[in-house]
This record gives sequence, structure tokens and C-alpha cells, in this order.
Amino acid sequence: MTVPDQTVVESAPAKLNLYLHVLGRRADGYHELDSLIAFADIHDTVTARPADGLTLTLDGPFAVALEGEPSDDNLVSRAAVLLAEALDRDMARGGAGAAITLTKRLPVASGIGGGSADAAACLRALARLWGISPADPRLFPLAARLGADVPVCLTSTAAYFGGIGDIIDPAPRLPPCAVVLVNPGTPLSTPSVFKARSGGFSTAARFDGAPLATAADLAAALAGRGNDLTAAATALVPGIGDVLDALAGTPGCLLARLSGSGATCFGLYGDDAEATTAAAGLTVRHPGWWIRAGRLLA
Repeated sequence: MTVPDQTVVESAPAKLNLYLHVLGRRADGYHELDSLIAFADIHDTVTARPADGLTLTLDGPFAVALEGEPSDDNLVSRAAVLLAEALDRDMARGGAGAAITLTKRLPVASGIGGGSADAAACLRALARLWGISPADPRLFPLAARLGADVPVCLTSTAAYFGGIGDIIDPAPRLPPCAVVLVNPGTPLSTPSVFKARSGGFSTAARFDGAPLATAADLAAALAGRGNDLTAAATALVPGIGDVLDALAGTPGCLLARLSGSGATCFGLYGDDAEATTAAAGLTVRHPGWWIRAGRLLA
């Protein structure tokens, strides 16, 4: 969305691993993955305005978690610098910059790709502000330099995610589906979860066969798959088990699962009313949890 004063606003939607299989570990220590990724309409927001130089302002309920972070570690700042360099926008020689605001509504270190989605939204916003398409092919190698999840967040459409994030393939069309996201309020780092993981490896499990027409179809297909990081994440944050049990116990929940390395979990529902009712009930019973109802993006 572009508003009349040349302000550009981009959503950074939550990324959900509908399933996540760990296929093996490479010699360099990274893990090979197979995952179906979808996005929800629950999101952070990146706003960009013309300015001299590059600045980043944080606001929103989870801004405080990022306020002490060095700018070199912030993915949004890094995305802005990389794109400015790629487009040869030298601020010292009069190249117009941007004032960027990140409105942080998604929990930090929560398994729903918040930082990656924010970086991708920053690339899209600045591309539009600076007069190129957000689908410009120059953005994708920059996204890959920022992190494994950033390229898939650049388009924010459902996709199969393979390798170490370097393989992104189109996914089948997902049916209309309501979701509830729940985080018990505990940050959880991805490296710590992979370090805690033990046991064997899974096989790739991409869908085949009949189209997925309903949310129930999707849940049934996902039931034969899983998230191979659940046991490790729950060992580090036992509250994840409580969240999964609480979601599964809500009326209309078709599937309850951990997303990514956690600690955010999601429930799938057939319609918005069921998801809204479930979220309201969970909020009453667990006031310390972060709980949001929404929909999968088409």
C-alpha cells in the first residue's frame, strides 16, 4: 500500500511450518529440511518514508525486545543497507534514503519467522519507495544473504521449503482455513532447539493425490506428517505441551501443532467463528499467553 505522501506500508505476515521434517545433517552442521510453509494474516508492519540517510524506529507491543539490539544484528536495518548498496544509493553523495518504522506485533524468537518476515517486508517497501518492483530479481539474492527464511518470506505465499532454505518450490493451493496462534511467552532460539534434537531423521513428505478442498482435508493430510522439532522444543520449554493440549481441546480444532522451532503453536479451524471463539476462550483461561486468531493467506 502506498499513501499520498509517498509513505509505503508493507505487512510482514507470520510464517507457519504446517509440517517440518528434518531429513539429515550435513558435514557443515546445517540440517536438511522438508517443510510446507504458509502465512497468516497476523503480522508485523514495516513503514518507509523518504528521508536523508537510513533510520529505523521501533514501536508496537514487542518493540522493547529489540530496543537493545545492535543495528548490525537487526535484520530490517541490514536489509535496508544491502538494498541501498545494491541500488548504489550512496547517501553521502545525495542518494535519497528512508525513515523506516517497524511495528512489532509478533513475539520475538517464536518460530513464526518474525525477523525474517520483517526483513522481507523492508526489502519490498524500500523497493517500492525507490522505484523498483518488489518482485525485482535483485531482491532474492539479498534476501538469501539475510537468512534462510527471508527468501520464502519475500513472496509470503505458500511454498515447499527444502535443503537449508535454498530450495523453494510452489505448493498446492491451500483451502480457506482459520488459525489461532498461541505463544506461552517464552523466547526460544532455533540453534538451541536443533542442538537439543536427538534421534533419527524423517523422509520428505510433499503432498500428492487429490486437491485439498477444505480445512478438514488439509488437517487430514497434515496428520500424517509432523514437526520433528517438537520434542526438543518442548524439553526446553515445557509450556509448549500445555499450549498444544489447550489448542487441541478447543471446539472445532482440526489440528494443533508447533510451528518451526517454537515456541508458537497453531490450531487449524474450519471457519473464522470457531477460531475467534477458541482464541477468546484461551485468552480467558491463559491471560499470560500471546493469542491471536486469523486466517491463512490464500
